[in-house]
Amino acid sequence: MSGKYKTAIVILNWNGKKFLEQFLPSVIKFSQSEENQIIVADNGSSDNSVSFLKEKFPEVKLLLFDKNYGFTGGYNKALQQIDAEYFILLNSDVEVSENWITPIIELMDKDKTIAAAMPKIISYHNNKKFEYAGASGGFIDKFGYPFCRGRILEHTEEDKAQYNDVRDILWASGAAMFVRADLYKQFGGLDDDFFAHMEEIDLCWRLKNAGYRIIVNPNSLVYHVGGGTLPNNNPHKIYLNFRNNLFLLLKNLPKQKIIPIIFIRLILDGLSGIVYLFSFKFSFFFAVLKAHFSFYFNIGKMFRKRNNLLVKKHYHKEIYQKSIIFSYFLKKKDTFDKLKL
Repeated sequence: MSGKYKTAIVILNWNGKKFLEQFLPSVIKFSQSEENQIIVADNGSSDNSVSFLKEKFPEVKLLLFDKNYGFTGGYNKALQQIDAEYFILLNSDVEVSENWITPIIELMDKDKTIAAAMPKIISYHNNKKFEYAGASGGFIDKFGYPFCRGRILEHTEEDKAQYNDVRDILWASGAAMFVRADLYKQFGGLDDDFFAHMEEIDLCWRLKNAGYRIIVNPNSLVYHVGGGTLPNNNPHKIYLNFRNNLFLLLKNLPKQKIIPIIFIRLILDGLSGIVYLFSFKFSFFFAVLKAHFSFYFNIGKMFRKRNNLLVKKHYHKEIYQKSIIFSYFLKKKDTFDKLKL
């Protein structure tokens, strides 16, 4: 792609014509400028997304792939073809707001140690509440369970401007992730073996381990539908979440914590599997089982990836050093501010 832009807003599409029709106009309205380029990378859609884009939005650049390479593969294929200083990975089911790019880019321009960043993400369907996939910044607990400033497990908080400060986080949501293009490429981008789910946590954790910062800047605001490609009750989503969470821990934990933490995680996963079994959710039970076998099969591969990582620091105050599940269910800590992170 010729000519270097300051920022490339890249939307990965797979059979998402209805989302493009609904949300692309806001992206064009609030993003298009001489410095910004809007690109849709199509992951082999079988609906008429591509012909629709060519007809209705000829100003948007198109990258066409022959099949669905997943979230990870699709973005990696797209971004290696794009020349820009910053990439914005933007889901097709996101409505952006006025001036959503400038506050984050200005911050990243001033501080070269910020590798990635995200806006505040509000639910499109209920604009008083944070959205599940990111809210006002991503964190994890000691066992690798993700949660957010504004969303603990399934509980999303109402946005009362309580998390409107800029702060360091562990991961930026893949729904709207700003990342330095050179670092994205230097660190190998998203891990193709994840396919989808938790790949952004892995990338951010790798960047944090290398000494870079990840931040949320709530002065930038977007609205996310969520669950657009795989709904929450999809067994394949359960499989990817359980497997990728184990991949994530194996790749990024300090060496001395790998065995104890993953051992406990496997037990906790097993308990989840038993709950699915006794709830007659057999497809979910088998998804957990399949996830564990896939993890065992790929342990060597993940260890080799681990050895290639540039690690300067392993302690991050953005990792909650307790169990979020224990804190939520037994200590009734259902909002982020109660965690004292």
